[in-house]
Amino acid sequence: MSEHDSTRDKVSQFYTRAVKSGCGCGCTCTPPQKGEAAKLAGYTADQLAGLPEDAVANSFGCGNPLAFAGVTEGQTVLDLGSGAGIDLLVASRKVGPGGRVIGVDMTDEMIVRARTNAAAAGLTNIDVRQGLIENLPVETASVDWVISNCVVNLSPEKAKVFAEISRVLRPGGQVSISDIVVKDLPTWAKESAALYGACVAGAISEDEYVAGLKDAGLAEVTVLDRIYYDADQLLALVKSEMPESELGCCGPTNGGELAGVMAKALSGRIWSARFHARKA
Repeated sequence: MSEHDSTRDKVSQFYTRAVKSGCGCGCTCTPPQKGEAAKLAGYTADQLAGLPEDAVANSFGCGNPLAFAGVTEGQTVLDLGSGAGIDLLVASRKVGPGGRVIGVDMTDEMIVRARTNAAAAGLTNIDVRQGLIENLPVETASVDWVISNCVVNLSPEKAKVFAEISRVLRPGGQVSISDIVVKDLPTWAKESAALYGACVAGAISEDEYVAGLKDAGLAEVTVLDRIYYDADQLLALVKSEMPESELGCCGPTNGGELAGVMAKALSGRIWSARFHARKA
């Protein structure tokens, strides 16, 4: 197995565990309220209304790529790393019965969940495909929009992802991607397997992201908005991803103190950005 394939395998296992697990630690704890992550990412109550609970509760996104996006009826939307399907469902409503929504994900559990959630919502214009975002199972120049929500940062071959985005877009097609970006991460953070799965260690800078989209032949590349994470949010992120052996199970531990130190070191270095671009 190549290094890139090994990375993808670890990411797939990480998200399979995440979608199947409860509250992580093997002791009494309070699970997060359903839908809170989606609300933090910028989804409105209207967008979430009527969606299957599984799609909302298992949203691991860091933004809302469809916020203010000009997706219209009859268009074709492609979602990279579609997960449990929350953005597929939102996009399906936007394109209507005459439009089409395609989701691509590499993880078996996510494929099953997305298809189940689409069926539960009664939506028949959603096509969920298994594949890699570096080698999309999608025809060239066949989609009007490419969207993605906190997924490209996980790819070990981001230049290939950007090239594939450009390939599948029709002339005039558009991109709306929400993703984690970083600035001057310390070496220990870049080398952390847990923080890779948490969309941090594999992330690139905002400038690198813009350059990557431009190098792939996309034009009008802009950052439309940003979501900055405060110290408490970063602490929760670090504590959620630290191995139990380091954090401890219940109550204050040296691991808990370590999580605080780590979160403080990451403060100001991590945020979510929404990128827009167009295929000439």
